[in-house]
Amino acid sequence: MVFDRPQPNQPKKPQPPATAKSDINKPKKVITVGVGGSSGGHGGSTQPSIPSPWLNPKNPPQPDPAASFVEYLRWMRSLDSEYKDATKVQLLQMAEEGANYHDRLTQLTKRTQLIANDSFQVKCPWRIRVGGHRGPESILLPAFDALGMPYIPSSTLRGVARTQAIREIMVQKQISWKAAEKEVAPWFGSLETKNPAHQAGKVIFFDAYPLPNQPSGGLAMDMANNIWKWDGNSMKYEPNPNPFFCLKEATFLIGIRLASGCNDIQVLNQVKEWLTTGLQSGVGSQVNTGYGELIRAGKVSHKSEFFRIEFTLEGQLIHGRQKYKNSSQPYQKDYQGNLRPDRQGKLKPDTLSDAEVRPVAFKSMLRYWFRTFALGVLEPEVAKTWEAKVFGAINPKERGWLMVRIVEGKVTQKEPRSNRDGQNDPCGVQQGILTLHYSPEAPQDKQNAIKQLCKNLTWLMFHLGGIGQGARRPCYSRQNRPAAPWWRGSTLIPDSDDSFWDLPDSPQEFQKLFQQRLQDFYAALIALGASFNYCSPKTVGSVSNDHWSEAVDSNCRIVVCAGKEDFGKPYALGVLHSPDLKIKDRDGRDNYNPNLCGKVGRPPVKPSPVWIADLGDYQVVTVFGASSDPRKEYLTKLRDRTSRQSYFQLYPLT
Repeated sequence: MVFDRPQPNQPKKPQPPATAKSDINKPKKVITVGVGGSSGGHGGSTQPSIPSPWLNPKNPPQPDPAASFVEYLRWMRSLDSEYKDATKVQLLQMAEEGANYHDRLTQLTKRTQLIANDSFQVKCPWRIRVGGHRGPESILLPAFDALGMPYIPSSTLRGVARTQAIREIMVQKQISWKAAEKEVAPWFGSLETKNPAHQAGKVIFFDAYPLPNQPSGGLAMDMANNIWKWDGNSMKYEPNPNPFFCLKEATFLIGIRLASGCNDIQVLNQVKEWLTTGLQSGVGSQVNTGYGELIRAGKVSHKSEFFRIEFTLEGQLIHGRQKYKNSSQPYQKDYQGNLRPDRQGKLKPDTLSDAEVRPVAFKSMLRYWFRTFALGVLEPEVAKTWEAKVFGAINPKERGWLMVRIVEGKVTQKEPRSNRDGQNDPCGVQQGILTLHYSPEAPQDKQNAIKQLCKNLTWLMFHLGGIGQGARRPCYSRQNRPAAPWWRGSTLIPDSDDSFWDLPDSPQEFQKLFQQRLQDFYAALIALGASFNYCSPKTVGSVSNDHWSEAVDSNCRIVVCAGKEDFGKPYALGVLHSPDLKIKDRDGRDNYNPNLCGKVGRPPVKPSPVWIADLGDYQVVTVFGASSDPRKEYLTKLRDRTSRQSYFQLYPLT
């Protein structure tokens, strides 16, 4: 869909029509956006211009709250500056904050209730992405009707019900998809049937609109960030945050009725049952990562679930997006009110992190560890194929066998922030229940192997690192550095009385448990059809001082160790940050070695080759590229400083 932009020389732009309740004489709030040329800062230096999101910054639009977000896009300037991404975020946040579709959604849902023979409500416990129109500058938008109201099209609902019917009939009659398509003709119609009575569908589906209990209908900003991507047969680390719109925690009104000439209420009831089940399985995109689940009150049934674990996450937390503190003034200012540029002279966004328990974060981490272990025993092309089978892929197009969802996800304490006044900030905490499900594509005869693989992979994930920001380090205090956040890292804790999660007291006993879990993971992958010898790991790429592959291969070492804390840091982390492993920077100051601790800031960003998980009595340390310094030196120091009874190798298994 393409939106025409108005020309800058137009004398006056059209405005959305006033609603019945709006006061056209009331002064409208003008979005204040600074322009270039203002002086400020120390010494009267000229400040950079504040980029405006509007085509004509001197005459910004004043959309009525009832106008859809499409109105914002119509007046959006071309994103051709170095502030392209920041401007996109600003524009979407303005549209989200200004939306008020209450009156229109009330009218639309009442219309459905009046026309439909049967209507019911379904609740989205998290987020839903239906549609995927690409608007100006490739902004991904949800499905919206002719007036820009977010909704689920009737064609989508019919497709959900029909697909669910086909799947159930395939299982009941043990027939193929093509044969099952013919079986659903009495309800949904088919042009290929020879029976004229079954050529047309018997049920009419109506567009589903959100209830007006949220003024915006649940319209909310979201973010996708494909950090790791396959580049040929190797992995490339390249964070690429992409903001877009979705609907969050919306409640939809679903309406159906019998078509003209059909009076069989059993037909309507059967289609309603298929539709209800299909909506719970997920609708729209990314249904395997927690999106799109729609639950009808009293009809919750998770037949596909095969594993769950309660968890607590401590540290820097999982974040959905960076949000402007004030979308009208999106850039930082100093105490004198002057804009604050960075070292490159660019304006610094004034944002705060939006902490959120996201199932996509858990699925991404499961996928990461699956890939690292698979690369150690399979050729890269084969590992890529198995990753796509289990987790899904765009190319080749695979939905994947595993669905990941979060139940009762919540932030129980505020997230860490910079503390300059000496006050002690509590550590950020998130909690919830991680649930794993078979997707509809999971083969029936392989479900037990899928369960064993994912169950052991989840255990490994919990004991190798964290989730979200700072996942490669355990949660630790930095109270001796008041200018920085009090807390760093991420500690993922299972909350379960199941003996599967019990940990032994000593590192040596943990060695046996870890190696058993890893062998069970390998055995499940072999049961699925992969062929390899996990006692003879492969070598993935070359290893040097500044180059390594994130693979649990012949160059990787995983160890467990125990020792005393160092200024609030767990033992293994204290050794990693010890002065004798630091290097001199350009100013002659000691700094962390980027080939050991990673590098942030200016591109290229380099993730640390060292993962550390704190399990309380001991730490688990994973080191990629451990055959070359400085990683090899770190492991040597870690071993030499640890007693023989407190240091054991977990991988390689021999």
